[in-house]
Amino acid sequence: MAIIHSVIFSLKHGKGSPEEKQFLEDGRTKLSSIPAVKDFRVFRQVSPKNDYDFGFSMTFESEADYEAYNVHPIHADFVANRWKKEVERFLEIDYNEI
Repeated sequence: MAIIHSVIFSLKHGKGSPEEKQFLEDGRTKLSSIPAVKDFRVFRQVSPKNDYDFGFSMTFESEADYEAYNVHPIHADFVANRWKKEVERFLEIDYNEI
């Protein structure tokens, strides 16, 4: 069964800054290059109902694909060298269709 993986987050960088733009583009380029990732998307939060700024969303065809993504070297490197340093806070949501 397919899994939709979403992370909703805010960055430490100033809004509209070159660093913010670079983080979002690097996330798109690097994470979408992982073979198990399908339908990778980058979103900007527009609702006043929460104060997160962005979202990454992707789909995996199976639990095995999701697990492969989590341990993939590109993902591990992005988390260690970008995410942990540049993301101020986040909420992770993993779900599948009923």
